[in-house]
Amino acid sequence: MTSRDTRRWWALGAISLAVLAITLDVTVLSLALPTLAGVFKASESQLQWFVTAYTLALVAGMLPAGLLGDRFGQKALMVAALLLFAVGSLGCAYAPDAAVFIAARIVVALAGAAAIVVALSVLTLLFNEEERPRAVGIWGAANFVGLPLGPIIGGWILSHAWWGWIFLMNVPVAILAVLAVLWLVPRSKPGPRQGFDLFGLLLASAGLVAMMYGVIKAGTSGWGSADALVPVGVGVVLLALFALWEGHVTRRPDGQPLVDLSLFQSRSFTWGVILTALGTLGLFGVLFGLPQFLQAIEGIGPEATGVRLLPVIVGMILGAVPADRVAAKIGARFTVAAGFAVVVLGSALGGAMTVSSGQSYIAVWTFIVGIGAGLGFATAASAALVEIPQERSGVGSALLQAVVKLGPAFGSSLLGSVMNAAYQGQVDVSGLPAAAATVVKASVFGGIAVAREVGSNALLLSIEKAFVAGMDQAMLATAGIAAAAVILALVFLPARRQRAAAMEQAK
Repeated sequence: MTSRDTRRWWALGAISLAVLAITLDVTVLSLALPTLAGVFKASESQLQWFVTAYTLALVAGMLPAGLLGDRFGQKALMVAALLLFAVGSLGCAYAPDAAVFIAARIVVALAGAAAIVVALSVLTLLFNEEERPRAVGIWGAANFVGLPLGPIIGGWILSHAWWGWIFLMNVPVAILAVLAVLWLVPRSKPGPRQGFDLFGLLLASAGLVAMMYGVIKAGTSGWGSADALVPVGVGVVLLALFALWEGHVTRRPDGQPLVDLSLFQSRSFTWGVILTALGTLGLFGVLFGLPQFLQAIEGIGPEATGVRLLPVIVGMILGAVPADRVAAKIGARFTVAAGFAVVVLGSALGGAMTVSSGQSYIAVWTFIVGIGAGLGFATAASAALVEIPQERSGVGSALLQAVVKLGPAFGSSLLGSVMNAAYQGQVDVSGLPAAAATVVKASVFGGIAVAREVGSNALLLSIEKAFVAGMDQAMLATAGIAAAAVILALVFLPARRQRAAAMEQAK
């Protein structure tokens, strides 16, 4: 391996570390909410905005980040985003009140959006088409490993150190990544200084934010509520208008669209994006239901819950890292289909859990899901990116990431609705006062508290069985989504990487 080859893989390691830090930041916050409520004397509404403001800013920042990266150069934007991420993390740690903390979280989210998008597009600068699938596999592992690692690291910090360290730990990682990027990543050639599609940016950002807000509200108010349906509907309309506007701008002789719609003329890009999003949703089926099972039914803490999720991490690494070699032998179509088929198997095993299922059983089926998700996710993401020319890598990466980041939000609402419907339909609240029955049906944690307060073992057993039944239904729904992804991959994803002629002509 030459010195240049070594530098490129070290650069990938530094970028993956930065992505891991940003992903950790997402999951650590939810664990810290009880602590932050006491520190800032925050209301329930403020606690909700701690999470919501970050999520909305993260999604809204994706598309402009890709455009700016293509225009000013990925290396320059990556350095600026990482420095801003460090500054925002400092602001979170030392915020004097809830309002400043929310503002700092928005800064961190915007910086994180830029860093995540540019990190993916930088891979097109460092690696050629043959090497890119392996690089994307490593990037994909870093992107997902942070989800279950968050409770482990965050739980340890909150148990043994000052709460601010859950944000301060981002600072040295960001600085290290900046130094590595400056030293190892080649300078990309900035794109031409063209007009900026401000109206398109406003439409896209408003549409994504409205849709994300509606999905978040659906998780608490239900999909049938006006709080969820109205903003989702508004988001769909705005995004449809955005697509029409981008088509109009593209057809103009002097048009400079925010999104290059010619990317979707490539089946590999289009279906790679869709299948990557489904991979995110499939993995989230595990990360959504299992922590609640472990904490509510098994009675273990957040730190121990994170440890129980380690089989998912190991499985993902074992699935994602060799994905390029598997795809080289049998093609992207069959590799993605095989990955999702493994997810179907693991999710079906997860859907057969009972209250008495042991840790060994849980470790087996989560490990299987991890392998399938890693294999399918890495290959689908690589299929989406492998044909994108370098000068459009930022916009392509932004589109991919914006879709992927919607996956967990939709997953939590969709799978949460399935789980809650089964739980509420099976839990036996007969004989309880109306107020207590409402608490029991509202959440498994509240229900267990009520059962212990009234000293009813029968109620406790009913709650546990009803919750596990709900989780089983959610995992079977995950298996159904993965099965649909198998079919979509086999029907629509090209068997081998082929650069679309339309994209060549658009260059």
